[in-house]
Amino acid sequence: MGDRILVVDDDPDILQYVKMNLEREGFETTTASNGIEALQMAAAHPPALVLLDVMMPGMDGLTTLRHLRNDAATSSVPVVMLTARALAKDRVKGLDLGADDYITKPFAVEELIARVGTVIRRAQQMRDVSPLTGLPGNFRIAAELEHRIEARGPVAVVYGDLDNFKAFNDHYGFMRGDTVIKFTATTLTDAAAACGDPNAFVGHVGGDDFIAVIDPEVVDEFCGSVIQTFDDGILDFYDTADALQGYIEVTDRRGERHAFPIVSFSMGVVTNQYRAIASEWEASAIASEMKEFAKRQPGSTYSIDRRQ
Repeated sequence: MGDRILVVDDDPDILQYVKMNLEREGFETTTASNGIEALQMAAAHPPALVLLDVMMPGMDGLTTLRHLRNDAATSSVPVVMLTARALAKDRVKGLDLGADDYITKPFAVEELIARVGTVIRRAQQMRDVSPLTGLPGNFRIAAELEHRIEARGPVAVVYGDLDNFKAFNDHYGFMRGDTVIKFTATTLTDAAAACGDPNAFVGHVGGDDFIAVIDPEVVDEFCGSVIQTFDDGILDFYDTADALQGYIEVTDRRGERHAFPIVSFSMGVVTNQYRAIASEWEASAIASEMKEFAKRQPGSTYSIDRRQ
């Protein structure tokens, strides 16, 4: 079965009609006849989407929507409102409360199916985007790696992260640390855009870890550009005194002070130029190995696996 949809309406004929057509399109469908029942069902088993009638006796659709958005279990579940009201002010109320879309009764089945599919796809894409950087997250990274490796075209996988970043975070606080993460993301995307590969892909694994998938012919240019831009800009995030001395001092739990160099960026690279890559798992493992090798060198750097 496909994604599960909860349909909420006090009209049994509409419930049956919508359920039948959704299931015909491959969706798994459950139904509720009132807002209280809908809240209980959604909290127990959060659906992929809620189709919610606005005008119901007792708890109406807008009140139900408010409760859905205030419950941690259902706060991110997309909601499409079903309404017989066509006035803009009525739609605005729902949108202000967090509705994702509106369908006006009577509706065509084709429109219903199209809107449901669009909202679910949009919600899935948003869930797999880093809220900090806006870059694709782990699910899309894995899908991109799998697709490129199965296609057997030339591919390079770049796995990079920040050096001495924990000390920076401890010293300056997570808010300034977040600005460094954003700066790193921009550095990578700008380098990808400038390298000449129209299919270059950049993703944010999480924390200070990033992935790029790129044409091996331009991987040296890409990595060189990342290093130059990163090193040119990283000092802007330090206090002047720390930037001038070239390090920060952080006190550990024992009260001992340690000096940490300026944050740098290390990258490990694996390509299928020299040997075949069997899977995205193998690509990830080799790129991680090369990144650890790069980290043994001071400052921002990258290492490419050239083993046959």
